[in-house]
Amino acid sequence: MYNVTNSILAAGNDGGDFLQLIGVALLVGMLLVAIVFLMLFLKFFRLWLQARLSRADVKFSELIGMWLRKVDTRTIVLSKITGIQAGLELTTRDLESHYLAGGRVPNVVRALVAANRANIELSLKTATAIDLAGRDILDAVQTSVKPKVIDCPDPT
Repeated sequence: MYNVTNSILAAGNDGGDFLQLIGVALLVGMLLVAIVFLMLFLKFFRLWLQARLSRADVKFSELIGMWLRKVDTRTIVLSKITGIQAGLELTTRDLESHYLAGGRVPNVVRALVAANRANIELSLKTATAIDLAGRDILDAVQTSVKPKVIDCPDPT
């Protein structure tokens, strides 16, 4: 690094070449930043547009944050769209935290929609707790809506 600095300083006595070199370096840096932003924009634009047109409030920064945290953005966005279209109040943060806890987000959202349609009181907190406990929340809600009849033979 010391030799590079000395050669740059020794290259021009009046400093004109040095300023030109700094300008080119800044231009290259800005070009690289623009390319990174363009790639991120192209990667998430389709999902963001789909959420926007469905009135599910998902911000670009949330999509990038999910990507950095290794969260399946498509699962979260599609689940949020499903819930919002069904009239549920869901936040992206709640769905993402359930995903990071190892939960099955699409199952929980489908169970919440089914419970809402059947007028069964089921909160997101309760549904995620049941899901994280290892139970199939969607099956539990469907059983509540339409109970399963089990025929047992007469023991006598």
